[in-house]
Amino acid sequence: MRGEQMANPDGKPPARPLDAIDHDILRLLRTDGRASIRSVAEQVHVSRANAYARINRLIDDGVIRGFSARVDQERAGQGASAYITLKIVQNSWRTVREQLRQLPGAAHIALVSGDFDVLLLVHTEDNRSLRELVLTRIQAIPEVLSTRTLLVFEETDLDSEP
Repeated sequence: MRGEQMANPDGKPPARPLDAIDHDILRLLRTDGRASIRSVAEQVHVSRANAYARINRLIDDGVIRGFSARVDQERAGQGASAYITLKIVQNSWRTVREQLRQLPGAAHIALVSGDFDVLLLVHTEDNRSLRELVLTRIQAIPEVLSTRTLLVFEETDLDSEP
């Protein structure tokens, strides 16, 4: 296999190393995903063609997975947020993950180590909706052994400007 690059388990080629300019571009796009190529190029001191090529490479390499809006959940009618920890049946991660993805308000799912197996962030309209989500949807998943709900009282988006 000399000269060939080994693919990762997910089938993607290995990521190319990022330099300081790539990191600056990522920082700028995290702050403002709608920034123009011209603006990005000016701020990182490269040509527009170079900025365009770098952003496309970051997209093609899977470093940039997409562009989205940061939403104030409360103003969007999602007044209750919680982290829910789950203990699941061994080797059921993929099945559980697919079921959790279908939940209304699911925002982030992570397989973790420690006292529990899965960490799930959800946003719901209110505490009653949160209760229903946990008790009737999540705990009804056969592979879920137990849950613990941690209410979020306040959030701070670290990618936003002060």
